[in-house]
Amino acid sequence: MQFTKLKGGTKGKVNAMSLFKGPMHQHIPGHKDLTETKEVRVLKPQQWVYIPLYAGHSTDFEILVHEGEHVYAGTKIAVCNDRIVVPIYASVSGTVRGVQKLMHATLKTQDHLIIESDGKYEMRQAFAPLDYQRAGKEELVEFMMNAGIVGCGGAGFPAYMKYKNVKDIKKLIINAVECEPYITADYKMVQSNLDLMVTGVLAMKKMAQAQSCVIAIKKTHPELIKQVQEAVANIADVTVVSVPDVYPMGWERTLVRHLMQADYKRLPSEIGAIVNNATTAIAFGNALINGMPIIEKTVTVSGDGIKEPCNVRVPVGMQVKEITEACGGYTDEEVKLIAGGPMMGKTIVNDQFVVDRASDALTVLKIVPYKDVACLRCGQCSDHCPAGLQPVRIAQSLNAKDKAMMERLSVMDCIECGLCTYVCPSRLDVTENVRKAKRQMQLAKK
Repeated sequence: MQFTKLKGGTKGKVNAMSLFKGPMHQHIPGHKDLTETKEVRVLKPQQWVYIPLYAGHSTDFEILVHEGEHVYAGTKIAVCNDRIVVPIYASVSGTVRGVQKLMHATLKTQDHLIIESDGKYEMRQAFAPLDYQRAGKEELVEFMMNAGIVGCGGAGFPAYMKYKNVKDIKKLIINAVECEPYITADYKMVQSNLDLMVTGVLAMKKMAQAQSCVIAIKKTHPELIKQVQEAVANIADVTVVSVPDVYPMGWERTLVRHLMQADYKRLPSEIGAIVNNATTAIAFGNALINGMPIIEKTVTVSGDGIKEPCNVRVPVGMQVKEITEACGGYTDEEVKLIAGGPMMGKTIVNDQFVVDRASDALTVLKIVPYKDVACLRCGQCSDHCPAGLQPVRIAQSLNAKDKAMMERLSVMDCIECGLCTYVCPSRLDVTENVRKAKRQMQLAKK
């Protein structure tokens, strides 16, 4: 099997936002019908799991178990005590077999703790549950930290950081938009875990001391909207709102802009908002009620490059190769294998990496050759950029090796959403140019 690599605010800034902003979003065919009506398949690894020792860009972990030691699903195996505190828990029962550097979904090699599964999947409650109604704000923040709850929408940053030292929060926004094509993992999680989500949402609202909470769902999912509305019907200050079917509506800044008609510089809390993913709320609810951390993930496996698209529930650390084999294998000898969705995911040249706690999708696409032409200077990339950047000018600065201009054009504000590449009529990989410029800026600062 061959895998093909997929193409693709500081002081002194000028023109950080396009002078005349366009729509800053775009409708994109979702292809969600491939998986959204199918039952979630439960998969187990054949023998091994490889738990990534990685959280929020931190890799400084203290390993709490020894080679040859028996662990249960729920055993704390490592903790990060760097600038953040993030414990990691075993996802299966079995024997610890050491640590090995392996490719990670971030396209970097990371340490992974290897567990040989005994096939029994014996669980042990990882920590005592907590009644959020009786707990205070600080107690809830500490609980979320010690439970190892990270953002499940793809970023994987420690969720408790959003609630530390915040004040004057008007609105807690629960993001169930899932705007990336193909991905339906959040939809399936919300459908099957309404009670856990409601618990997590109410606990988060208490932590934020927010005046109200809104759960945002794309308008193309009326049945899900109705289910969630019924679940929160008798809860004060918690409502459900439908949002347009455009990309990247699920990006934090776009969603806040749509719901609050306001922008911010660095964090939503600057204008009184906190945003959390719906699956993160479910994970927090599970921790509060059942005393269990994130040890398994529901992941969408979809695209025209996989024979049996579906959602799967797998232990954290399960190898992608085993997952794709369980989904019938690939439809062609050469495919694009993407960790994540087709817009923001990262293409990886083999399927030896594993599902991490932040994983939500594996997108497999057939290779479709195309020709590009010279830039037409049409400005569509600038019009559609949700961050209000000017990708054409950034590309020019990259070619000129003008780092000062890259900084003035706010290149580091790019979220690599891929929308500029998607709308480009010249079929240029615009996102890749901006990504290269960001990399140059990062190297210049080292």
